[in-house]
This record gives sequence, structure tokens and C-alpha cells, in this order.
Amino acid sequence: MANLLKIVDFLEGELRTTEIPDYPGAHNGLQFENGGEVKKVLCAVDASLAAIREAVKREGDLLLVHHGLFWQGVRPIKGAIYEKYKLAMDAGLAIYSSHIPLDIHPEYGNNVQLLRALGLGDGEEFFDWKGIKLGRKVFFEGSLGELKKRLSSVLGSVVTMRGQEAEQVGELGVITGGAGSEVEAMAAEGLETFISGEGPHWSFPLAEELDLKVLYAGHYATETFGVRALAKKLAARFLLEEEFIDLPSGL
Repeated sequence: MANLLKIVDFLEGELRTTEIPDYPGAHNGLQFENGGEVKKVLCAVDASLAAIREAVKREGDLLLVHHGLFWQGVRPIKGAIYEKYKLAMDAGLAIYSSHIPLDIHPEYGNNVQLLRALGLGDGEEFFDWKGIKLGRKVFFEGSLGELKKRLSSVLGSVVTMRGQEAEQVGELGVITGGAGSEVEAMAAEGLETFISGEGPHWSFPLAEELDLKVLYAGHYATETFGVRALAKKLAARFLLEEEFIDLPSGL
């Protein structure tokens, strides 16, 4: 059994939660408190009703997520929102969310963890965003078809490709999640190929015009790494049980 606030103090320091900028709906940090004790930590990509139901079913004390409770802004506490809060409170389930701080972390981050899963090491930071480096890049010696096959195998997801399989990958950048709208910025960074989770329709023809090869690998699929790595760290440090709640959206 570990103390919740000691876990939170560790996470705040490790993730530099108060120092790293994010989108308004992120509200990184402890979003829902419990009675103060944690024996089992569960992790999921989203603080959805389905995830909270599963966390309660598995008798978790702390749910670690990438997308927290407040992404849609201020909303009436009724319907599914009421059920989420009531379930968590009745079960003593605390909820901690980390978005950009977890994406960019050099050890547990989604970007670096995806690169490692692809067998490409840690790469180096790139792409300035609000005073931080948002992505990681590495040189890949091989074809786009080879990279797509490896990415599909690692993620178990459908990968949409902009480019030809026989083309060489070259300078490769990775920003997980919804960074597909940044194709113009990626081309300006000198990338030849870009991996992200998803992008708007217009990003595909624009990438084509910019001669930027893109692999859209799924928002959910590219962002399971961070919460899983961080949950394992908490389990090892605080002697906790840990489990991943897998609720893929297919997007």
C-alpha cells in the first residue's frame, strides 16, 4: 500500500507537470482524489466511462490516463459524466492525467517509447512548440514499405501511408497522437518522413505536394506506450500491482 500524495509528488517531479505547456483541456495532474491509499494502479489512454468502469471492476485505486476528465471543457455533471464521478468516488478511485508532459518525456514518453519499440533507439528531440521540443527524430536506412510493416506489427493497427513503398525513409520524425496537421511544419524541419497518429484529410494532399512521406498509425495506437511505461515505473517504485486497460477506438 502506498500513499497517493507521495505518488503524485513523484509524478509531478518526474513529468515536470507544472513547467510544460499544454492545451487548455489537459489539466495535467491529479484530477480526482481518493482516500489517500493506493495498492493497484491501472492505466488507460482515456478517462472514459468505459475505462473507469473497468478500473472499478478490477479494483484499482489509481487510474493513470493520457487524456483526462476535462478535455471537453466545463460540462454539466449529469448522464455519463455524473456516472464517471459517482463510480470513481464510490470505489475510491483516484485519477491522474498527463498529456504533453508524458508525450515528450525522455524515458516514459510516447514518442521515445514508440521509437524504441521500432528498434530505432531514442533519437533526438526536435520541433519547437511553446518553448519545448514536441517530437523526436532519427535517420532510418530502409524503405517506406519496410517501416510501414514494422509499424503495423508493433502497433497492431492499420497504418495509412502517404508515399510509395519503395521510397527511402531517410530523416524520420515522430510525434504521436493528432499531429498530422503539422505536415507543413515537418517539411520545413527537413524531415523526409513523418509518423503520427492521425491528421485531417487536407494533410494528405498537402504532404503529397510537399513531397513528405507520412505514416498515419492511429491516435489511440500511438499513445498507449506512455501510460503503460509510467504505470510499470510506479509499480516498481511503490511496490504496486499494475494493469493496462485496452480500449482501442480504431482511430
